[in-house]
Amino acid sequence: PARDTASSPSPYSTPAGLTPPLRLFTQESEPLGVPGPSPAPLEALTPESLLAILSPPPARPRSPSIYSGPPHSPPPPPRLVVQLLSEQPESRRPDAAKRGETPESEGVRTLTPNPLHPANRNPATMAELQEVQITEEKPLLPGQTPEAAKTHSVETPYGSVTFTVYGTPKPKRPAILTYHDVGLNYKSCFQPLFQFEDMQEIIQNFVRVHVDAPGMEEGAPVFPLGYQYPSLDQLADMIPCVLQYLNFSTIIGVGVGAGAYILARYALNHPDTVEGLVLINIDPNAKGWMDWAAHKLTGLTSSIPEMILGHLFSQEELSGNSELIQKYRNIITHAPNLDNIELYWNSYNNRRDLNFERGGDITLKCPVMLVVGDQAPHEDAVVECNSKLDPTQTSFLKMADSGGQPQLTQPGKLTEAFKYFLQGMGYMASSCMTRLSRSRTASLTSAASVDGNRSRSRTLSQSSESGTLSSGPPGHTMEVSC
Repeated sequence: PARDTASSPSPYSTPAGLTPPLRLFTQESEPLGVPGPSPAPLEALTPESLLAILSPPPARPRSPSIYSGPPHSPPPPPRLVVQLLSEQPESRRPDAAKRGETPESEGVRTLTPNPLHPANRNPATMAELQEVQITEEKPLLPGQTPEAAKTHSVETPYGSVTFTVYGTPKPKRPAILTYHDVGLNYKSCFQPLFQFEDMQEIIQNFVRVHVDAPGMEEGAPVFPLGYQYPSLDQLADMIPCVLQYLNFSTIIGVGVGAGAYILARYALNHPDTVEGLVLINIDPNAKGWMDWAAHKLTGLTSSIPEMILGHLFSQEELSGNSELIQKYRNIITHAPNLDNIELYWNSYNNRRDLNFERGGDITLKCPVMLVVGDQAPHEDAVVECNSKLDPTQTSFLKMADSGGQPQLTQPGKLTEAFKYFLQGMGYMASSCMTRLSRSRTASLTSAASVDGNRSRSRTLSQSSESGTLSSGPPGHTMEVSC
């Protein structure tokens, strides 16, 4: 029997004149819930009408779709391109009014298109996403050190002094302080040594301070005529001002020629602030009458650059006129501050005697490594200095085939010796010896032998393991040969 549809409204019926809200869409189907034509009464159904109702609807033209395949392939099943939003109260959804939602629609699970899907890309949304950039930190390659040089100038009672600092102070470690020779500055004197590959392990563990003598730094103005240049003793008295400015308490000094004399004088005056010294080509003696007369006669026949070159290099090197000699001859001859270099040269020639005395009160109390090249101009002076110092605190390194400037001609040998010296002072205990321990040997020679059966040849690692020559009689000579 037919039901009376007008008796009572169904709770699921839609009020007259209103269309149910559309909540779900498929790509290839009509919206669900769209009212269609009202069904015919059951009494009016005939077999033909029933067959028309049950038969599938006629095919309609399909709209182009991004999922449409080739004409010969079956269409893929319809997919939902939607984004499910969680249930949220109206108070937490400030954009509800923009979407036309009402309080009655609270708690309804709403499906909206996904903006990230290719079919629903919004240009404004994609522009916002493209603004996000991911940056990657590139680590430093091995050998690259972000080490910047900082140059400072400090006023002292004897004039202004310029120095350059590399690195940062390390806790409980002294600073390496260098002082150059006459005719050079810190770059031309020490740059080949501290830029050597094996030296990088040392400079990573210590802060460096390179002191330039007054008027020797790059771009220094020429002193006026009649300027009184400081003596070597006064140059040594400038170092406390540098350390006070940097707030450094102790140093390891590395000096060459006149710089070695200045650091030795400073160590005599301030022994508590010096932990060790590396003195290259030091001459602790003042010039005698014979030396003074020879210097005056040489000055009559030679120019200042040639006299300084004779101080820096041996006669064999000058006669050979190698590329290194040509380079430094050009540096000194064409130096814009040649007048300042002459003042420094005169102060060096007027130096006082350091008066070292073995077993006496005037001596260096810190570990010392004396370095000189074979047949160097200052070989005899360094040997004499070694005989006046405490043998338990002094190492004497005579380097073969190094000439007058071992730090320039043999930086590898000097670096290895410097590492052993630092190890003897208690630093860099885990340092790896890469050159001398494999292919270099050191022969220890002395005036007398304690044991005749003892071999006179030892490796450098045995002879200077503690940074000093503690075994054997005093006055050892350590010769490093290729």
